[in-house]
Amino acid sequence: MDAVSRSRHIAGAGSTARAWALDAALNAVPFCSLDAIIPPGRRVVVVAPHPDDEILACGALLHLLALRGDTPLIVAVTDGEASHPGSSDWPPERLRLARANETVAALACLGIDAPRMVRLGIPDGGVGGAERELASRLAPLFAQDDIVITTWRHDGHPDHEACARACMVTSRQAGARLLQAPVWGWHWSAPGDGCLPLAQARRLPLPASAVAKKRAALACFTSQVEPDASSGAAPILPGFAIERVLHPFELYLDDHG
Repeated sequence: MDAVSRSRHIAGAGSTARAWALDAALNAVPFCSLDAIIPPGRRVVVVAPHPDDEILACGALLHLLALRGDTPLIVAVTDGEASHPGSSDWPPERLRLARANETVAALACLGIDAPRMVRLGIPDGGVGGAERELASRLAPLFAQDDIVITTWRHDGHPDHEACARACMVTSRQAGARLLQAPVWGWHWSAPGDGCLPLAQARRLPLPASAVAKKRAALACFTSQVEPDASSGAAPILPGFAIERVLHPFELYLDDHG
């Protein structure tokens, strides 16, 4: 059994940001500049399983692209309407609208004031069951030489993994290049366990200003970062989860990673 074939269970606090910061293998991953990862003139398409995943996965890269004058296409696969089951404060219809507005505000924090967005409306929590539909709906959105960014195919959340699989199929058919970024992979995996395929990874170094912009963008997701008063539930995105995606770099895995 390979390392990622074991249970990818998202529970508890998971691996800490500090543990990852001290990981020798992660610190040995080569750095690549923005122009090396995203050559000028290449269109970026970010496929987000839920509103906020585009920021968690690659928010700093989006900010750097905005500074360069690029406008990526953001594809919202779901509307994130199922994040608060049983909540009277956050019923699905309110979440659907709120999370769309949170995304727009977050992108504005990154310098993208007029985002190009496509919303697919696939049910939150049901991406795996709609994987073929997702691939077919992504097909006309991808073009040859695009660079597609989505979540990792072993990220631990079924919607994230289904998005990655659909993007793998569709990007290859289109002649696009696919990069995957861990979101919950930082949680369930651990330094030294060999689960993150670091041999196929590159790190985008980030100035402190880009990390600060990413932090501010994540704060726009009020529905996710604040506790639910109606149910007493903890935030969907607690502080420790946010800290794990605020390294002084973003990690990108090649298609086969």
